[in-house]
Amino acid sequence: MVLQENITAVPTKLTEDGRMWAARLHGPRDMRIERVPLPPEPGPGEALLQITVTTVCGSDLHTYLDARIGDTDLQSPLILGHEFAGVVIAVGANARDGNDEPLRPGQRVAVDPSMPCGRCEFCVKGHPNLCTRLRFCGLWPDDGSLCEYMIMPARSCFPVPDTINDTEAALLEPLGIAIHAVDLAKLKVEESVAILGAGPIGLMILEMARIAGAHPIFVTERLPWRLELARRYGADVVVNIDEVDPVQAIMEATGGRGVDVVFEAAWGGEAVAQAAEMACLGGRLVLVGIPSDDVMTMRASAARRKGLTIKMCRRMKHTYPRAIRLAEQRKVDLMGLITHRFPLAQAVEAYELNAAYRDQVVKVAIDIAPRTT
Repeated sequence: MVLQENITAVPTKLTEDGRMWAARLHGPRDMRIERVPLPPEPGPGEALLQITVTTVCGSDLHTYLDARIGDTDLQSPLILGHEFAGVVIAVGANARDGNDEPLRPGQRVAVDPSMPCGRCEFCVKGHPNLCTRLRFCGLWPDDGSLCEYMIMPARSCFPVPDTINDTEAALLEPLGIAIHAVDLAKLKVEESVAILGAGPIGLMILEMARIAGAHPIFVTERLPWRLELARRYGADVVVNIDEVDPVQAIMEATGGRGVDVVFEAAWGGEAVAQAAEMACLGGRLVLVGIPSDDVMTMRASAARRKGLTIKMCRRMKHTYPRAIRLAEQRKVDLMGLITHRFPLAQAVEAYELNAAYRDQVVKVAIDIAPRTT
């Protein structure tokens, strides 16, 4: 696997015809590589970015497969992608980054795809992820990062050091979700944990739980190669849900007690009910997965009689500085998640492979900018 090399040169002009390449979704599984207009010059507080790397998220796959995610339907062609990094090409007046420092052309940045208003009740209370006017890259109607250039609020941009490559910078977004999930769990040292789903988010939660001192850590999953990666990332026990009942396996391993914290990081479905069953009395559930049918169920008596605390993980908040420090200090293995790379011209092939879970896929990276040599 070849790492994406960092782009250091800032182009003096963009394109001759005023257009750029982008991957646009027109309907279920109908993604097309097209020429679209370049973005305008950045306005006050904005930055024009050249996108270097975009990675594929499970929520992108929901939209790709169904032209819908939750109750948000695709109503016109949309550029997908929200886990991305880029290089600042130009900035508007008063452009300050996510650390409230001046943003400068030439800086390499990780980008928070969430664009809260900063003024509503919940933003003011410190919950920008619950903003009532929230915009989000790659969620209709806002285009995402499967394109060569885009405009973003400068405050969404977090400069990264040269020790973090472009792919790692793109992966700071899902790492931020894992950090937020563990924050919600209020995880304590030596508490037991179960993680349902060993996709990229589940594996990142595993890393965060291990750093936080959780023990033992159980991981359930049906894809054998992801279970093997979970072992490598520090899981104490892995359970193949196609071979054994995960609830029974965890209850037996804990002497019938159950675990203190359960993170549901699958696509919902039966995993939510399983989470409630395997939690101990007074346990905590953090639900991260997005069910395809927008429905989740569990036995009410299981949750009520145990007195469970159930929290929903809504993206992230205030996590980028911590994510950058973790990556810079090599406390997390981000590149270990990347199993496949494609250029932007093959974005359709990338999504098809990921959606079919072929070739032992875990995480797909799409290189947008030309590689340097």
